[in-house]
Amino acid sequence: MKKTTYIIIILVVAVGLTFGLSLLNKGTIDTGPGEYDELAQCLADKGVIFYGAFWCPHCAEQKKLFGASAKLLPYVECSTPDAMGQLQVCKDKKIESYPTWIFADGSRLSGTTTAVLAEKSGCSLVSATSSTPTASSTLTES
Repeated sequence: MKKTTYIIIILVVAVGLTFGLSLLNKGTIDTGPGEYDELAQCLADKGVIFYGAFWCPHCAEQKKLFGASAKLLPYVECSTPDAMGQLQVCKDKKIESYPTWIFADGSRLSGTTTAVLAEKSGCSLVSATSSTPTASSTLTES
């Protein structure tokens, strides 16, 4: 083989490894059931919707609290791709802060939470790996 062929192969392998490692570091590879799958699925089943923005640190914190179970959350992205505006679906729901949770009855919770969210929805907060409920973070009800 020619020298350029070896260089191309090495570059392709390097890019593939870099991409794979970045996915692992971001936790985006599905590694099976999450600790709060039951809670996330219950929220979805009860019509609770999580409105957030990809650039929002509180939304990232909320997803981190759910860990691998975040993939089951009923999430609606509110930000435009350029992070300069809000999508119409969120304007229509009058979403003013992130994260905002809207329940089937129209009531809302704003802020990062687990315990209050579970309590208000009637869903169980008991972790799949422990029998002890976890504490919530800050929360405001509106």
